[in-house]
Order: sequence, then structure tokens, then C-alpha cells
Amino acid sequence: MAPEYAMQGIYSIKSDVYSFGVLVLQIVSGRKNNSFQNEEGPLNLVEYASGLWSNDAAIEVMDPMLKSSCSCIDQLKRCIHVGLLCLENRATDRPTIEDVISMLKNEMMLLPMPNCPAFVTRDSTVYELENGNSESFRDTVKPGDSLSSSDSLVSANNVFTLGFSNVFENNYYHSYLATSFTDSSSYNPVWLGNREEPITDGSGILTISSAGKLILTSNISDPISGGNGTNITATLLNSGNFVVRETNINGSTGRILWESFDYPTDTLLPGIKLGVNHRTGRNWHLTSWFENFNPASGAFTLEWDPSTRKLIVQRRGLIYWTSGDLKDYTNQILRLTVKEFENIPKPDFVDFNYNFTNVSNGVEDYFSYSPIIDPKSTPEDRKTISGWQLKYNGDIYNRDRAMIAEVSHCYGYNIEGSSVYEGCEPSCRNHNETFVLKSGRFANGNGSEAIADFDDDYNLTESDCRGKCWNDCECLGFVGRDGYGCFIGRYDFRCLYWQGKNFTFVQSFDGSAPKQFVLVSESSNKRKRKKEELHELMTLEEYTETHPVESDRGQGHHLTLFTYSSILRATGSFSLTNKLGEGGFGPVYKGKTVEGREIAVKVLSRMSVQGLLEFKIELILISKIQHVNLVKVLGFCVHGDEKMIIYDYMPNKSLDFFLFCPTKRELLIWDTRFTIIEGIAQGLLYLHKYSRLRIIHRDLKASNILLDEEMNPKISDFGMAKIFKQNVIEANTNKCAGTYGYMAPEYAMQGTYSMKSDVYSFGVLVLEIVSGRKNNSFRNEEGPLNLVEYAWELWSNDDVIDVIDPMLKSSCSPTHQLKRCIHVGLLCLENCATDRPTIEDVISMLKNDMMLLPMPKCPAFVTRNSTVYELENGRAEKFSANGLSMSAIDGR
Repeated sequence: MAPEYAMQGIYSIKSDVYSFGVLVLQIVSGRKNNSFQNEEGPLNLVEYASGLWSNDAAIEVMDPMLKSSCSCIDQLKRCIHVGLLCLENRATDRPTIEDVISMLKNEMMLLPMPNCPAFVTRDSTVYELENGNSESFRDTVKPGDSLSSSDSLVSANNVFTLGFSNVFENNYYHSYLATSFTDSSSYNPVWLGNREEPITDGSGILTISSAGKLILTSNISDPISGGNGTNITATLLNSGNFVVRETNINGSTGRILWESFDYPTDTLLPGIKLGVNHRTGRNWHLTSWFENFNPASGAFTLEWDPSTRKLIVQRRGLIYWTSGDLKDYTNQILRLTVKEFENIPKPDFVDFNYNFTNVSNGVEDYFSYSPIIDPKSTPEDRKTISGWQLKYNGDIYNRDRAMIAEVSHCYGYNIEGSSVYEGCEPSCRNHNETFVLKSGRFANGNGSEAIADFDDDYNLTESDCRGKCWNDCECLGFVGRDGYGCFIGRYDFRCLYWQGKNFTFVQSFDGSAPKQFVLVSESSNKRKRKKEELHELMTLEEYTETHPVESDRGQGHHLTLFTYSSILRATGSFSLTNKLGEGGFGPVYKGKTVEGREIAVKVLSRMSVQGLLEFKIELILISKIQHVNLVKVLGFCVHGDEKMIIYDYMPNKSLDFFLFCPTKRELLIWDTRFTIIEGIAQGLLYLHKYSRLRIIHRDLKASNILLDEEMNPKISDFGMAKIFKQNVIEANTNKCAGTYGYMAPEYAMQGTYSMKSDVYSFGVLVLEIVSGRKNNSFRNEEGPLNLVEYAWELWSNDDVIDVIDPMLKSSCSPTHQLKRCIHVGLLCLENCATDRPTIEDVISMLKNDMMLLPMPKCPAFVTRNSTVYELENGRAEKFSANGLSMSAIDGR
């Protein structure tokens, strides 16, 4: 990976050029980039080739087999030369791939001399961020422009982003042109341009042709709209609508020729219509995904019925839910009278409400809605845009997590207080029945297999199989996988359940039998099911690469299994006013239990790349550790594929809420800040040394430090944590997880993590707390890259006092203690992990003013115009850099 991508998440076509340069050197040399084991020698192939090139010995890079069998030495040297040019430190200095081809083909072409490659000096790694690239946004494509898989459009208000998104399906990555919320931490698009025809080679390109046609190209180019000239632009509007429109001679915008709002997928945004255009015959409706991670059209639709003036959800033409009638509703907070559907929960938002619109004339019959924003709300509040999403199982959710309709239960019953279902309950079924996923088989009384029918319609979804079984009174359960049809298990008696006297369901506990959905009585199995859920969540084999964890037999986890209804009641149905924030897992909400206890509910996003595995990890870890500086978990909730962790509510939110706010930062006097630094260190010491499990947090940052009512710090968010056996010092992974700016260099670049990785993150935190600035808050093109470089420069020039937050300077804070904290912070940022102190040493350094501290060396990732990195000697043999994936990083 190119350095600007690995460390800052910035990518461009030059990122591929960097990777190509590494490939060229590997092909010429016949060696892997990370195949160097000599402790005293080069770090990798890039450094090895650069060193030989500098000494005019590039011939030594070549594979010995080529030297003895090939006379084209000049061509080999040229390839090495071009490869090193592709590895330039600055992305802007690397050639384009077109230039690369010219260099390789044209031997008469003079080549520039390569500089020291990115990530390479004899003892360090160089990195520099391209100045200005992080701030460059565009919202429009013009004729001659193109939008590739590495590009994106961002609306002028920075709310929406349009680009190519990948979904992993059937062992392939499928690429979709997608519009998503810019601030979304997970893949949750609001519009897809090619949901039925994904691009399978990952090389999607969107262009406007010279004839004014918007063209999405994969293996076959298909225009999705057209015009009659070159004065055409395609723009992502602030509403999320992607429009193709004419441009007038004076530069103003003309009529719209095509718009994505005319082709909604599964999300209803303000301004999108549901209904029909009688003149054109166009029907506007939402269609669910085929399954959770397959965006193709599924079984459910959300439509507007002009005859009844109701919203309806249908599955294959059968009405499953209706919104009820529109009625007047008075919002006491906003002092407004608005229209509300009787079966849609009323928003419980302080500054947010809906305005529903129904238009019926000779041309159109449609429904739409818009948000009503309180004029007193903040600009951030006004930027918030709601969105109703029709899930693959028929449920409708608001973007703010509030459920609009729970349609997925329509195969069996109408939940109390919910919406109206029509025609979906046969006379032999009742509301106490539900489907449970079990591993086993249906058998008759004599042990033989029960009757099974197979419906090989590959277009049937899991919800279709549920419906077929539910409406068949002889159905005991089914096996259904999206895209593979349904196996329906039957018996010759009406309305018998699997507990019946004439047959049984033989459950398998060794995983040998297929998993089947079994119809059971919910009331009789409620306690058993909850117990099974708890056991399944708390028992996880080999969930970590370094240490498997077994269930805590005989000791208990002291966790409460909360009901979904209690969570809805506590959070006001996940109202926006109770939303505390959003991270890599999903949103976090404030709530209050019926007993009056304030709680925080972290909801695992259904689309999050951090899934059930991380959810289990956090539950297991947090149930085994208790410390005053670690957040306390109260329990969890599982509802369908919704999973939640419930914590004690921290009234002062997180450290970043105070530290990076100009007005709130002044509340953090130095004594409070030092208490926070010390508390974080004590929490880490417990994790690293004194807990029953040696735990590496891997995502220590300001937003993961919660503050209680007395401003005491609590380390939170253990979803990325790893467990070590007591005799294990370090490990490596092919899935790098963490936050840019906080990750140690050996972890970010090679996937190696240890306790010293957390120490590095702690060092960044210390500098942020002392300075009151984010690590990545530096934008001066000529100045330092980040806070680490800034602090190091001032330290080197004996001006370290300038690192200190001006608010602390003016409040007579103890300068010697501030300087000592900066000193300790820089020691934690040492280039080589073995040179960093342990967290136990850090606490001694902070507490003992008489203790002499060693002088820090240049930190990792820092020089004036570059970033320094050095791999620990002797660790290279553990790495698998070719498999490194930054898929779980969330940027700040």
C-alpha cells in the first residue's frame, strides 16, 4: 500500500502506481517484498533495491536465474529504474501508469533519477502526505470527466457521497454506483444505480460522453440517460438526488434530463416520490434488497396506494402492512400541527418532525415527505437528513434507528401496538408461534425422515420460504437460502408443531446436520431460547488468532439479557434526541430503564463490517474485566439481526467532546487533564498486566475515552481488542483495525501488534490532552504534517512550551509537569516498538518527578516533510504484508 493510503486513508490512481512499483521489483528479483530476514540488513525489497541503486549496483537486484539466462541486462535495469520511480515518496512525483508504459516501451526516453522511495531509508521509513488533497471535493461530472472506482462526488453540504462501493457476494466483489450518507460508518447506501447488474471486475467508470450521455462502464457500456449536446453536467445535489441537466449559455443550470430520485431503490429520502405519473406511466416505489448483503431486488415493496391514501408494504403482491390514515397531530415542542399516519410512530425529536405531502391531480398521484427543522437548531442539526429504509425482511427503519414498521413478523402475527397487517395469518396459526433456526432434521415417530418438498425457484428469498411455510398448515419448518429455493418440511396432520406426539425434530449439536427454520411456540420456548442465545453469545471458539476463549463455566458473566421492548421504551424508540454518536459498530443512544437507571445502548449496525464476531468479543472481554478506569457493561439485547450492548451512561460523554471544542476545553483544567492521563494509563496497565486475560485494546483514542460525572476516564469500545496468552509478546494479523493517526507504525504497515501498540496510541493521546489539538488538525502545507511532528520539532528546538494548550498557559498550570508529560508522550512514540516504555514504566515516569527520563528519538512517522518508520529488528519473519487489509479502520 502507498504510504498516504496506509497512514491517512487518502487514495488516488497514484496509489495503484505505488503497488505496481513493488510488483515490478518482485518480478525482476523473484523475491517477496517482505522476504528479508537479516536483522542488520534491509527492511524489505524496496529498501534493498534502493540501497543497491544508490551504490550503482542495481544489477544485484535481479533474480540470479535471469542473470545466467538473459542478455537483456539494460531492459532489466530499466524496469528497476521505473519501479523505483513508481515508489516515490510524494504521490504527485510518481508517474502515471500511462507514463510508465511509455518508459518501459521507449528505450530512448530519458528517465528522471528516482529519489529515496516511500517507507525507505536504511533505518527508517519515509512518508509524506500530499498537501491539500484531503480537502478537495467535487459534486459535478462534466463532459470529458470520469468517475473511477477510486473517485467520488460529494454534495456541496457534505451530507451525501456518490461513488463505487463493493459488496462481497459469492466469493466475488461486486461493485455498485452508490449514493451514501457521508458520515455513515458502514456500507448503507441510499441509492444504487446498477443494483441488478453489478460490475464484477471492480473497474467501474462513470463518464459523460461527447454526445451528453451519462455512461456507466463495466465490461459492457450501457448509457443510463441521454441528452442532445455537450452542455450537460451530472451533479450530486444537497438532497442526495443525482441529476443530469442542461447548462445554459450564461452558465446557469437548465432543465433536468434525468434524476436518480425517479429510480429509488430501498431508501425514501425527503423529496423522493412514491406513487404514479399517469402521463409517463412511471411508478415510483421502493424495493427491498434480495438479502442482507445482496442489493438485487428482493421480495418486498413500499408503495403509495392513491385509492386509500395509505402507504403499503407488499410481498409478492400480498399486502403485509398499511400505514393507516393520515390524521392531524400537534407537536407540543415545535407548536405545530402536522399530518401523521396512525400506524407510524410519532417522532420523539426535540428539533425534528415530518411534513407529509399527498399530491393528486390529473398528471400525478404521489406521496412524499420533508423534515421540519426548528429554526433554533444548530447548523449540524439542520444538516441531518432522515431516510426510511425498506429492509430485506420487509421491516422499515428510520435512519435514526427508530422502527417505522416491523413487517418481518407478518408471517405469523401482529405485534402488540404495531401496524395493521392484512391477510397474512392462516386460521391454523396463532401469535405465539415463531421460526427458530436450529441444526437438525425432521423425523417421524419411527425415526424416518419427515416429508420434504423442494421448490427450486431460485428467485425465492428467505422471506418467501417463511411465507410458504406459514401459509401451509402442514409445514413444520423449512430450509431456505436466498437464491437456492426452499425445502419445506411437512407432516400429514394440520397445525402440529415439532414438539407434537407423532413426530419430532432431532436436533444436532455437532454441526453435522443442516440448519433449518423450525416453527415453535414462542411462549413455551421463550426462556429456553433466551438461555441458548446467551450461551451462544458467551461461548466462542477461536474467535481470536492468538487465544481461544471458553465459556466461563461456574463463574457466570453477570450480564443481563434486556428485552427489545425495554430498549425501545428506554431510548424512546431510538429517537434522534437520545442519539449520543456513531462509531464503527453503529450508533449509540442514551436511555433510562423503568427503574430510573440511565444507560447507553450501542447498536450493532446491520451493514457494519464489524459484525457478530466483534460483538461477541466485546461481550466476552467486558464480562471478564472490572476496573475503575474501564467502562462497565450491564448487559445486551438480541432482536432478530439487531444486536446491542448496554452500558452505564457516562453523563460527560467522551474526551473528544471536551478536548476538541474551543468553548468546552476550558473546563479541562490541568489537574483534570492529568487525572485523565493517569486514569487511562492505569486502565491500560490493568489490561496489559493485571486482568485475567492479557488484552490489547488496538483502538485507543479520544472518542473511546468516556468521562463519568466526576470527569474520571473510562476506556471503552473493546470490539477491536485482542487477547494474548501470558507468554505471548506480539502477534500479527491480515485485518488491520484501528484509527488513522493513533496506530503504531508496525501495526499500520505490517499488521504486527503488541502491548507497545497501545503505548504508541497512548503517546498520541497524551500530546492531544496537553495541547488541546487533534493529531490530524494541521493543514499548513509548509508546516508539520500532524501533532506528533509538530511536538517533535518544538522539542528539538527547545521550544516545547509552545506545544501546551494556551488555555493552560494562562491558568498558572505547573509547567514542569506539562513538559514531563510531553517528554513521556514522545518516548511512547518511539520509532522502534522495543524502545517504547511499558505502560507500567509510563506510570512511574508520570508519578516520579525525580526519575531521570531518557531523551526521545525522532518519533515514528515524523520528519519535517516526511514520515519515519522502522520495523523492529528480528520481527520480519512474522509478517504477511501481502495480506494486509485496512478494512476496519474508521477515519477521524
